[in-house]
Amino acid sequence: MLKDITIGQYIPGNSPVHKLDPRTKIIAIVLYMVGLFLVNNFAGYLFVTIFTVGIIFLSQISLVTILKGFKPLLLIIFLTLALHVFMTEGRIIWQWGFLKITWEGLRQGIFMALRLIYLVSITSLLTLTTTPIALTDGLEKVLKAFFVPIAHELAMMMTIALRFIPTLIEETEKIMKAQMARGADFESGGLLSRAKSLIPLLVPLFLSSFRRADDLAMAMEARCYRGGDERTRMKQLVMTSRDYFAFVIIILFLAVSIYSRFW
Repeated sequence: MLKDITIGQYIPGNSPVHKLDPRTKIIAIVLYMVGLFLVNNFAGYLFVTIFTVGIIFLSQISLVTILKGFKPLLLIIFLTLALHVFMTEGRIIWQWGFLKITWEGLRQGIFMALRLIYLVSITSLLTLTTTPIALTDGLEKVLKAFFVPIAHELAMMMTIALRFIPTLIEETEKIMKAQMARGADFESGGLLSRAKSLIPLLVPLFLSSFRRADDLAMAMEARCYRGGDERTRMKQLVMTSRDYFAFVIIILFLAVSIYSRFW
Protein backbone atom coordinates (compact mmCIF):
# COMPACT_ATOMS: atom_id res chain seq x y z
CA MET A 1 0.00 0.00 0.00
CA LEU A 2 2.91 2.37 0.69
CA LYS A 3 3.96 2.18 -2.96
CA ASP A 4 0.51 3.40 -3.97
CA ILE A 5 1.06 6.88 -2.51
CA THR A 6 1.59 9.12 -5.55
CA ILE A 7 1.77 12.56 -3.88
CA GLY A 8 5.38 13.79 -3.95
CA GLN A 9 6.46 11.64 -6.90
CA TYR A 10 7.49 13.06 -10.27
CA ILE A 11 7.12 11.29 -13.61
CA PRO A 12 9.12 12.89 -16.47
CA GLY A 13 7.11 13.61 -19.59
CA ASN A 14 6.54 15.91 -22.53
CA SER A 15 2.79 16.45 -22.23
CA PRO A 16 1.04 19.85 -22.41
CA VAL A 17 0.54 19.72 -18.63
CA HIS A 18 4.27 19.03 -18.05
CA LYS A 19 5.15 22.07 -20.19
CA LEU A 20 2.96 24.48 -18.23
CA ASP A 21 4.59 26.99 -15.92
CA PRO A 22 4.39 25.81 -12.27
CA ARG A 23 2.70 29.08 -11.32
CA THR A 24 -0.03 28.35 -13.84
CA LYS A 25 -0.60 24.89 -12.40
CA ILE A 26 -0.68 26.11 -8.79
CA ILE A 27 -3.19 28.90 -9.50
CA ALA A 28 -5.25 26.60 -11.72
CA ILE A 29 -5.50 24.00 -8.95
CA VAL A 30 -6.74 26.64 -6.49
CA LEU A 31 -9.39 27.81 -8.96
CA TYR A 32 -10.28 24.18 -9.69
CA MET A 33 -10.87 23.57 -5.97
CA VAL A 34 -13.13 26.63 -5.78
CA GLY A 35 -15.15 25.42 -8.76
CA LEU A 36 -15.31 21.87 -7.40
CA PHE A 37 -16.80 23.02 -4.09
CA LEU A 38 -19.28 25.28 -5.85
CA VAL A 39 -21.03 22.57 -7.87
CA ASN A 40 -23.91 20.92 -6.02
CA ASN A 41 -25.95 19.04 -8.62
CA PHE A 42 -25.57 16.08 -10.98
CA ALA A 43 -25.15 18.26 -14.08
CA GLY A 44 -22.32 20.17 -12.39
CA TYR A 45 -20.54 17.01 -11.31
CA LEU A 46 -20.91 15.55 -14.80
CA PHE A 47 -19.15 18.62 -16.17
CA VAL A 48 -16.41 18.37 -13.51
CA THR A 49 -15.94 14.67 -14.31
CA ILE A 50 -15.48 15.35 -18.02
CA PHE A 51 -13.08 18.22 -17.28
CA THR A 52 -11.01 16.16 -14.81
CA VAL A 53 -10.75 13.17 -17.15
CA GLY A 54 -9.67 15.54 -19.93
CA ILE A 55 -6.88 17.01 -17.79
CA ILE A 56 -5.64 13.52 -16.87
CA PHE A 57 -5.67 12.57 -20.55
CA LEU A 58 -3.67 15.70 -21.48
CA SER A 59 -1.10 14.98 -18.75
CA GLN A 60 -0.33 11.59 -20.37
CA ILE A 61 -0.08 10.08 -16.88
CA SER A 62 -1.28 6.50 -16.76
CA LEU A 63 -4.76 6.11 -15.32
CA VAL A 64 -3.43 3.17 -13.32
CA THR A 65 -0.97 5.51 -11.61
CA ILE A 66 -3.79 7.89 -10.69
CA LEU A 67 -6.01 5.09 -9.40
CA LYS A 68 -3.19 3.67 -7.29
CA GLY A 69 -3.19 6.89 -5.29
CA PHE A 70 -6.74 6.15 -4.08
CA LYS A 71 -5.88 2.88 -2.30
CA PRO A 72 -4.58 4.53 0.92
CA LEU A 73 -7.69 6.75 0.96
CA LEU A 74 -10.37 4.14 0.29
CA LEU A 75 -11.27 3.89 3.99
CA ILE A 76 -11.71 7.67 4.26
CA ILE A 77 -13.78 7.80 1.06
CA PHE A 78 -16.10 4.96 2.13
CA LEU A 79 -16.39 6.38 5.66
CA THR A 80 -17.35 9.78 4.26
CA LEU A 81 -19.93 8.16 2.00
CA ALA A 82 -21.39 6.03 4.83
CA LEU A 83 -21.64 8.92 7.30
CA HIS A 84 -23.63 11.03 4.84
CA VAL A 85 -25.80 8.13 3.63
CA PHE A 86 -26.87 6.92 7.08
CA MET A 87 -26.84 10.17 9.12
CA THR A 88 -28.54 12.70 6.82
CA GLU A 89 -32.23 13.32 7.39
CA GLY A 90 -34.62 13.36 4.46
CA ARG A 91 -36.83 11.11 2.34
CA ILE A 92 -36.27 7.51 3.41
CA ILE A 93 -35.62 5.05 0.57
CA TRP A 94 -34.51 2.11 2.75
CA GLN A 95 -34.74 1.35 6.48
CA TRP A 96 -33.80 -1.56 8.72
CA GLY A 97 -34.14 -0.92 12.41
CA PHE A 98 -32.36 2.28 13.34
CA LEU A 99 -30.41 2.24 10.07
CA LYS A 100 -31.93 4.23 7.24
CA ILE A 101 -30.82 5.55 3.88
CA THR A 102 -32.27 8.81 2.67
CA TRP A 103 -32.25 10.26 -0.81
CA GLU A 104 -30.60 13.46 0.45
CA GLY A 105 -27.94 11.47 2.30
CA LEU A 106 -27.16 9.30 -0.72
CA ARG A 107 -26.90 12.36 -2.93
CA GLN A 108 -24.68 14.27 -0.50
CA GLY A 109 -22.49 11.23 0.18
CA ILE A 110 -21.84 10.64 -3.53
CA PHE A 111 -21.01 14.31 -4.02
CA MET A 112 -18.55 14.39 -1.09
CA ALA A 113 -16.87 11.15 -2.19
CA LEU A 114 -16.47 12.53 -5.71
CA ARG A 115 -14.96 15.71 -4.31
CA LEU A 116 -12.32 13.73 -2.44
CA ILE A 117 -11.53 11.62 -5.51
CA TYR A 118 -11.18 14.65 -7.80
CA LEU A 119 -9.10 16.58 -5.27
CA VAL A 120 -6.64 13.70 -4.89
CA SER A 121 -6.46 13.24 -8.67
CA ILE A 122 -5.68 16.87 -9.49
CA THR A 123 -3.28 17.49 -6.58
CA SER A 124 -1.41 14.30 -7.51
CA LEU A 125 -1.04 15.61 -11.06
CA LEU A 126 0.72 18.71 -9.70
CA THR A 127 3.61 16.72 -8.27
CA LEU A 128 3.53 14.03 -10.97
CA THR A 129 4.07 16.63 -13.71
CA THR A 130 6.26 19.20 -11.90
CA THR A 131 9.85 18.82 -10.72
CA PRO A 132 10.56 19.72 -7.07
CA ILE A 133 12.79 22.65 -8.10
CA ALA A 134 10.17 24.10 -10.44
CA LEU A 135 7.50 23.59 -7.78
CA THR A 136 9.62 25.49 -5.25
CA ASP A 137 10.17 28.41 -7.61
CA GLY A 138 6.51 28.49 -8.59
CA LEU A 139 5.27 28.45 -5.00
CA GLU A 140 7.69 31.22 -4.06
CA LYS A 141 6.58 33.43 -6.96
CA VAL A 142 2.89 32.89 -6.17
CA LEU A 143 3.35 33.60 -2.46
CA LYS A 144 5.36 36.74 -3.21
CA ALA A 145 2.59 37.93 -5.52
CA PHE A 146 0.28 37.84 -2.47
CA PHE A 147 2.88 39.75 -0.37
CA VAL A 148 3.72 36.84 1.95
CA PRO A 149 6.84 38.03 3.87
CA ILE A 150 8.50 34.60 4.23
CA ALA A 151 7.53 33.26 0.83
CA HIS A 152 10.86 31.58 0.10
CA GLU A 153 11.02 29.78 3.45
CA LEU A 154 7.43 28.54 3.18
CA ALA A 155 7.93 27.34 -0.39
CA MET A 156 11.15 25.55 0.54
CA MET A 157 9.58 23.79 3.54
CA MET A 158 6.52 22.66 1.56
CA THR A 159 8.62 21.37 -1.33
CA ILE A 160 11.09 19.54 0.91
CA ALA A 161 8.16 17.88 2.67
CA LEU A 162 6.71 16.73 -0.67
CA ARG A 163 10.14 15.66 -1.90
CA PHE A 164 10.77 13.42 1.10
CA ILE A 165 7.43 11.58 0.94
CA PRO A 166 8.75 8.95 -1.53
CA THR A 167 12.00 8.71 0.45
CA LEU A 168 10.15 8.06 3.71
CA ILE A 169 7.95 5.47 1.97
CA GLU A 170 11.04 3.65 0.72
CA GLU A 171 12.62 3.82 4.18
CA THR A 172 9.43 2.47 5.77
CA GLU A 173 9.40 -0.51 3.40
CA LYS A 174 13.03 -1.31 4.22
CA ILE A 175 12.35 -1.19 7.96
CA MET A 176 9.22 -3.35 7.57
CA LYS A 177 11.13 -5.97 5.60
CA ALA A 178 13.90 -5.98 8.20
CA GLN A 179 11.37 -6.35 11.03
CA MET A 180 9.50 -9.13 9.20
CA ALA A 181 12.77 -10.99 8.64
CA ARG A 182 13.20 -10.94 12.42
CA GLY A 183 9.72 -12.36 12.99
CA ALA A 184 7.54 -9.24 13.20
CA ASP A 185 3.94 -9.66 12.05
CA PHE A 186 2.11 -6.64 10.59
CA GLU A 187 -0.73 -8.53 8.92
CA SER A 188 -2.55 -10.77 11.41
CA GLY A 189 -4.59 -9.82 14.47
CA GLY A 190 -7.20 -7.20 15.12
CA LEU A 191 -6.96 -3.47 14.71
CA LEU A 192 -5.47 -2.92 18.18
CA SER A 193 -2.81 -5.61 17.76
CA ARG A 194 -1.84 -4.22 14.36
CA ALA A 195 -1.50 -0.76 15.87
CA LYS A 196 0.78 -2.13 18.59
CA SER A 197 2.90 -3.94 16.02
CA LEU A 198 3.63 -0.59 14.32
CA ILE A 199 5.47 0.77 17.38
CA PRO A 200 8.77 -1.01 16.51
CA LEU A 201 8.38 0.45 13.03
CA LEU A 202 7.71 4.06 14.04
CA VAL A 203 10.70 4.49 16.35
CA PRO A 204 13.43 3.75 13.76
CA LEU A 205 11.43 5.65 11.13
CA PHE A 206 11.38 8.80 13.26
CA LEU A 207 15.09 8.43 14.05
CA SER A 208 15.86 8.03 10.36
CA SER A 209 13.74 11.09 9.50
CA PHE A 210 15.52 13.26 12.06
CA ARG A 211 18.88 12.02 10.80
CA ARG A 212 17.98 12.85 7.20
CA ALA A 213 16.76 16.31 8.22
CA ASP A 214 19.99 16.97 10.10
CA ASP A 215 22.09 15.79 7.13
CA LEU A 216 20.11 18.04 4.78
CA ALA A 217 20.55 21.06 7.06
CA MET A 218 24.31 20.44 7.34
CA ALA A 219 24.61 20.00 3.55
CA MET A 220 22.76 23.27 2.87
CA GLU A 221 24.88 25.10 5.44
CA ALA A 222 28.13 23.64 4.07
CA ARG A 223 27.20 24.93 0.61
CA CYS A 224 26.49 28.39 2.06
CA TYR A 225 22.87 28.20 0.99
CA ARG A 226 21.04 31.48 1.45
CA GLY A 227 17.50 31.92 0.24
CA GLY A 228 15.56 35.06 -0.45
CA ASP A 229 15.53 37.85 -3.02
CA GLU A 230 19.25 37.68 -3.83
CA ARG A 231 19.17 34.00 -4.81
CA THR A 232 19.79 33.37 -8.51
CA ARG A 233 18.24 30.59 -10.60
CA MET A 234 19.66 28.62 -13.48
CA LYS A 235 16.22 28.32 -15.13
CA GLN A 236 13.96 31.35 -15.06
CA LEU A 237 10.19 30.90 -15.09
CA VAL A 238 8.64 32.32 -18.23
CA MET A 239 4.94 32.47 -19.05
CA THR A 240 4.06 31.48 -22.62
CA SER A 241 0.91 31.52 -24.74
CA ARG A 242 0.24 27.97 -23.53
CA ASP A 243 -0.07 29.25 -19.95
CA TYR A 244 -2.44 32.08 -20.90
CA PHE A 245 -4.60 29.60 -22.78
CA ALA A 246 -4.67 27.39 -19.67
CA PHE A 247 -5.82 30.41 -17.61
CA VAL A 248 -8.67 30.99 -20.06
CA ILE A 249 -9.72 27.35 -19.77
CA ILE A 250 -9.69 27.29 -15.96
CA ILE A 251 -11.60 30.60 -15.76
CA LEU A 252 -14.24 29.16 -18.09
CA PHE A 253 -14.37 26.08 -15.83
CA LEU A 254 -14.94 28.32 -12.81
CA ALA A 255 -17.62 30.30 -14.65
CA VAL A 256 -19.50 27.13 -15.62
CA SER A 257 -19.25 25.89 -12.01
CA ILE A 258 -20.75 29.12 -10.71
CA TYR A 259 -23.49 28.97 -13.33
CA SER A 260 -24.36 25.34 -12.46
CA ARG A 261 -24.72 26.24 -8.79
CA PHE A 262 -26.87 29.36 -8.99
CA TRP A 263 -28.77 28.86 -12.23
